[in-house]
Amino acid sequence: MKTKSTPTHVHLETFGCQMNEYDSELVRSLMKQDGFVFTDERERADVILMNTCAIRENAHNKVYKHLSELKKLKRQRPLVVGVLGCMAQNLKEELTDIQPLVDVLAGPDAYRQLPMLIRNAMRSQEEGLDQKGLAVDLSEYETYHDVIPDRNDGVNAWIAVMRGCDNFCSFCVVPYTRGRERSRDPEGIVQEAHRIAEQGFKQITLLGQNVNSYRFGDWDFTQLITAVADVPGIERVRFTSPHPKDFPPSLLDAVVSHPNICKQIHLPLQSGSDRMLVLMNRTYTNKEYRTLVDRIRTLRSDIVLTTDIICGFCGESDEEFAETYRLVNETRFHSAFIFKYSERKNTIAARKFSDDVSETVKTERVTRLFDLQRNIAYERNREYLKMTIPVLVEGDAKRSAAQGMGKSDGNITVIWDKCTVPSQPGDMISLAIYDASSTTLYAERPPVN
Repeated sequence: MKTKSTPTHVHLETFGCQMNEYDSELVRSLMKQDGFVFTDERERADVILMNTCAIRENAHNKVYKHLSELKKLKRQRPLVVGVLGCMAQNLKEELTDIQPLVDVLAGPDAYRQLPMLIRNAMRSQEEGLDQKGLAVDLSEYETYHDVIPDRNDGVNAWIAVMRGCDNFCSFCVVPYTRGRERSRDPEGIVQEAHRIAEQGFKQITLLGQNVNSYRFGDWDFTQLITAVADVPGIERVRFTSPHPKDFPPSLLDAVVSHPNICKQIHLPLQSGSDRMLVLMNRTYTNKEYRTLVDRIRTLRSDIVLTTDIICGFCGESDEEFAETYRLVNETRFHSAFIFKYSERKNTIAARKFSDDVSETVKTERVTRLFDLQRNIAYERNREYLKMTIPVLVEGDAKRSAAQGMGKSDGNITVIWDKCTVPSQPGDMISLAIYDASSTTLYAERPPVN
């Protein structure tokens, strides 16, 4: 077993949502406190951890692909392999029985136990034993309120303000992998926001599986987001993901009126069919969703609306898909995450309904909806032409280091030539939009009046 003079190197890979990114920051913090050292190189690692997502099939498949790649590496040298997060919680039997190379499983509420589990696994390997380290119990209380996340440098910082979910949407595994809702003390969240500002971050994104159902004593989410937005040095505050059922007038007023709260709302639709919404246990109707959209745009017409949509849920007919298509066409979201339904183990849908829409039909519906949304997004982005907007600089563009990249208040990617508009990450600059695609705004220095 390694001694304190020879630190254990850990390689951590993260899959899935922003909450997993935040959880990986917690994991790094907890393990560094216990003497572990992190490396970006798999080849140097004594321990390889995968922080996983069980929501989407694609993330699920990526994890299994990475596990298969580790088989060869593990045959070559001692190596502890750990699976963390939602897959560890939801697929513990499958991961220990079918994937014998996995040594450690830790669910989202068990990260404090990771140092012990890993050291025990290393000791077990040295002694020639095959003992699994398992910690997959859900907690009613764990919020990691006292753990300071180990953040990478950047412009945006995540803060998880609550954990778990009480909605029990029939397609979703989150209540079974992350437990019931519990909110963090607002005082600790605001203190964390002050630390973030002192570290130089300019934007905070508040996270929760149903973030706007946050409750702690007399505090609701409106009070919380306003308090974070008032922290000196923080220029933008975002939040994700909300539920359409939890949008009180006070929250909409805060988004509309507070200069530091971004004018963008992610409003998951999932389906435009009332029957599908009932089967999904979404607790709103097509009409109620449209009414909320109308209320938002009446308050402020320039708010950027984005959404999530599932195609091919159990029993979805052509006409029910057409209802979703019509709603998307009429609502005109700025962007949408569109997915084929994939059955998740242990969900209500997996237990009660039949996944009876063929893959061919699911693919055709996703393609049709994607083509529609791409055209809408192109038209929405073209509305910014000749406008001058504030952009928060994030760094270099992916395709060229000669270009800068940042985000608009509405979270739309903006690209410009750095030679004409010098900037540094974290700068807030004004740029004139001269062109647009369905995903990107192209900008230049504003004309001098």
